Amino acid sequence: MALDSSGNLSDCLIKTNCIRVEWSFSNLNESFDALVNIASSLPRVTKIESNQNYWHGVVRSFVFRFPDDLEILKIPSKKIIQVKSASRIGVGDLGVNQKRIKDLYSELQKSI
Repeated sequence: MALDSSGNLSDCLIKTNCIRVEWSFSNLNESFDALVNIASSLPRVTKIESNQNYWHGVVRSFVFRFPDDLEILKIPSKKIIQVKSASRIGVGDLGVNQKRIKDLYSELQKSI
C-alpha cells in the first residue's frame, strides 16, 4: 500500500502519466464497494491487494500490455475516496489515466 505520512495515497511524482483525485460521498461504504467492483471488471486488470479500505490493481494496455497501477482508498474519517491511476513506464500516457478515472467516476454515478 503506497500511502504518505498523512494516510493518503501518495502524490503523483510525474504529472504527465498519473492522476490522483478525491471524491466525497455521503454513502461512503456503498460507493467504495461499487467503485471496487467497477475497477475489478476493467479489461486486463489484475488485483494486487484488497481490504476493507483499500484496493490496488494493475491495468495493462491493449496493444503493448504496459502496466498502470490503479489504487482506491476509502478514508472514513474524512468521508472521502481517493483514486489514483499511474503509468509504471514512461513520462507520458496519452491521457489514458485521466480517461480511466473519468470513466470510473461516470460508471460509479450510474451504479449508486
